[in-house]
Amino acid sequence: MNRNALALVLVGCLLVLPALGWAWSGKVVGVIDGDSITVLHDGRQEQIRLWGIDCPEKNQDFGTKAKHATSILVFVKVVEVDPVTTDRYGRTVAFVRVGGIPSSTRS
Repeated sequence: MNRNALALVLVGCLLVLPALGWAWSGKVVGVIDGDSITVLHDGRQEQIRLWGIDCPEKNQDFGTKAKHATSILVFVKVVEVDPVTTDRYGRTVAFVRVGGIPSSTRS
């Protein structure tokens, strides 16, 4: 294998491998709105925005119902958080599973 090909393989591993081990579990201690939750992780609260979900804000039509629906699914339950990115507000945007049920389906 030549040096360029080896370098490409190493760069690919550096990009892919960290994502495989970043998932973590925590207890949901708050539901901010229909698409944002607070999870207790390593003794501190972390705000999580659900990846692939867009709900009305609390002050918009059906915002209260969206928050209630999310609360029924996750509040005080242990979830698995698989980070995807960070949003412009510094929140973790993540694929979240509760009881084996994903918050959304990755395309």
